[in-house]
Amino acid sequence: MLGENIQKLRKSFSISQVEFAKALGVSKQCVSNWENAYIQPSLDMLIKIADYFKVSTDFLLGRCKDNPISTDGLNDKEIAHIKLLIQDLLTKK
Repeated sequence: MLGENIQKLRKSFSISQVEFAKALGVSKQCVSNWENAYIQPSLDMLIKIADYFKVSTDFLLGRCKDNPISTDGLNDKEIAHIKLLIQDLLTKK
């Protein structure tokens, strides 16, 4: 579950394993191993991954289905704009 979630998030951000590895200070092989569930990231790395994607560690681990969007640093007008974009995307389904 963890590896699948890391891969889905990485692909949704349209970044390669190499780019993601560089951002976290690990090798591409390390990212590949996580995504293929050959190894698990350390607790510290799990937190870095969650911070990178702006998701909770529970979401990464598959313990919750919700993928809350962080609005830290945004003003009320920007948050309202984000909500409108989400509504627009949901009505197009």
